[in-house]
Amino acid sequence: MRTEKCAFFLSMKCLTLSQFVRSSKSNRPHYLLLGHPVEHSCSPIMHNTALQHYDIEAEYHAINVKNSELTDLASFLNKDPFLGANVTIPYKRSIADYMDRINASAQQIGAINTIVKNEYQIEGYNTDYAGFMEPLQSYGFELEGASAIVFGTGGAARAIVYGLTEMGVEEIFLVSRSPNRITSYRDHRRVQIVSYENWTSFAEDALLIVNATPLGMHPNVDSSPVRDQEKSYLEGKICYDIVYNPVETQFLKQATEAEAQTIDGLEMLIQQGSKSFELWTGHSFPINVVRDTLYEKFKN
Repeated sequence: MRTEKCAFFLSMKCLTLSQFVRSSKSNRPHYLLLGHPVEHSCSPIMHNTALQHYDIEAEYHAINVKNSELTDLASFLNKDPFLGANVTIPYKRSIADYMDRINASAQQIGAINTIVKNEYQIEGYNTDYAGFMEPLQSYGFELEGASAIVFGTGGAARAIVYGLTEMGVEEIFLVSRSPNRITSYRDHRRVQIVSYENWTSFAEDALLIVNATPLGMHPNVDSSPVRDQEKSYLEGKICYDIVYNPVETQFLKQATEAEAQTIDGLEMLIQQGSKSFELWTGHSFPINVVRDTLYEKFKN
């Protein structure tokens, strides 16, 4: 069985941005994961495996960025050893303030998860939507004209809405704890904001149900956006959790018990990472090598 302990390999290695800047690691060529928290992340395993595959002399580090450290980013991103970064919760939107240029799809999504350093510019991209879509390709003919429910309204959910729209999903119900405060989708004809109290009213016609929240992520592995008394609404659906640590989340356990089809978040991690790596290095991502390495980490 796969364990919940990918974080075990990483928890002792995560520095804050200020600690990283003061360390000798910051003087060597590097890529970063910027966010908070990042102890759970398997991105360093994934990208260091790919860098080693090509004998690229650089390292990938997960960095806990405090809110108070954000103002230090502008100068840091222009330092020579910095080569690029991924961005995760909670900075996928605010990181835009530090970009010289933002890719068109990232602009439309309103969130950045990849920073690319070119000779004269720091550029923001979003590879989340492509990573999310890849495991769904085999369901593409079903999703055309279908409806979907997405738990969450953050940066990941924005990328998912973009991807689902590209795939032709007709109705997207975003589930929020504060639906009246969400105004960014007011003019999006396919999106409706609903509450946790009434999402089940839209479940019967939905083909796809997605968890785009951190609920269920290590170490809080017993949480789920779906209450146990609601899990029957998952029956017959495609249930997709973008959380990958643990691979089988509480949400996916509920979906399995309800006889739903399930998609875990590890493949999305791999696919979005693939696009980031190609943007940074120009090399094709060694997907099979990375996949084997990650799944090995999740085995007993």
